Amino acid sequence: MSLSDDLKTVLSADTTLMALLTGGVHNDVEEISRQNTPTAFDSTTKEIKPCALIKVPNEVPAGPFVRGVRTTFVIYVYQRQGYSVIEPAMGYIFTDVNDKQIGTGTWNIEFVNSVYQQRDQALDCALGLLRFSAVRNL
Repeated sequence: MSLSDDLKTVLSADTTLMALLTGGVHNDVEEISRQNTPTAFDSTTKEIKPCALIKVPNEVPAGPFVRGVRTTFVIYVYQRQGYSVIEPAMGYIFTDVNDKQIGTGTWNIEFVNSVYQQRDQALDCALGLLRFSAVRNL
């Protein structure tokens, strides 16, 4: 499994988080869209449901081991409007991920930063995000 898949498994197992994120947790797609992530949208209204997207954009070497890497990843959290779901969901995600060993070869996951109360212009919805860094062995 990839780190992204392992993260999705951990977050999806958190029943309290999933009660908030009715549109699910998604990974291995470029963006949240009706084509790539249809379960993230209400079938009747076509509006986005509260959901999360895991993106793993880059890795850099992390010594002293030859196969050590630092993998930065971002978890985006969306809802149609307001932040009543995003902010508590971000709290649960932080608890589920920070200072954990998730996935094969992961030594530790460290919180980097969070961004609150943003707007995704393309989806025309509210957005928050959490950025983490995983130190791991390939």
